[in-house]
Amino acid sequence: MITDQDIILRIVIGAFLGALVGFERERQGQPAGLRTHIILVVGATLTMTISINLAIQFRPLVPNGDPARLAAQVISGIGFLGAGAILRYGPNIKGLTTAASLWTMAVVGLAVGAGHYLSGIAATSLILVALIILNVIEKRYINTYSTMVIEIAADDRRKLLDDIHSVINNFVKSAGSPSVEKNIRSKRVKVIYTIKILANIPVEQILEKITEVDGIRSVKVT
Repeated sequence: MITDQDIILRIVIGAFLGALVGFERERQGQPAGLRTHIILVVGATLTMTISINLAIQFRPLVPNGDPARLAAQVISGIGFLGAGAILRYGPNIKGLTTAASLWTMAVVGLAVGAGHYLSGIAATSLILVALIILNVIEKRYINTYSTMVIEIAADDRRKLLDDIHSVINNFVKSAGSPSVEKNIRSKRVKVIYTIKILANIPVEQILEKITEVDGIRSVKVT
């Protein structure tokens, strides 16, 4: 059986590995940060060690006991915690990377709990490379885009949509067909665009150009 001293050692190592990844997530302003990752890995490590001890302790009564049974529940159950880290901001979704790091760090905790220290350290190192170094490379060499919804209220006139579309196309990577709602009595029109633009383009710049179109009453961005 795994001794209490060895269990404590494994928990401490797991907590340290979880803190490394959690600190990086905390710096990025993610909802699941330092404390969440530490608690997660400690729980997974303890689960693995107890699962091994239970299989050994009750082997005379249950010779076919499976020490991986509790670990399997951690892997499946961590999906709920990962789902809570995924947030939706309008058309944009954030937190997928944090959800993936939570799930992987749970597996790291299981590995450390089973005594596979080098495997856990190697996995944590690769996760940090993906989160820190690759993040720098993406920002420097890969164009990132953000999705937003633009709602435009304007006076109804001929070629209004053409004028708005020409302005938007100067900024966006892609703009689908707009949703158009006309009020015949008031002769007003409401146009909704879902667009994808480069993250470094100021939203104010787009709004300023749209408001210069003749007949625009209001512009709303979400």
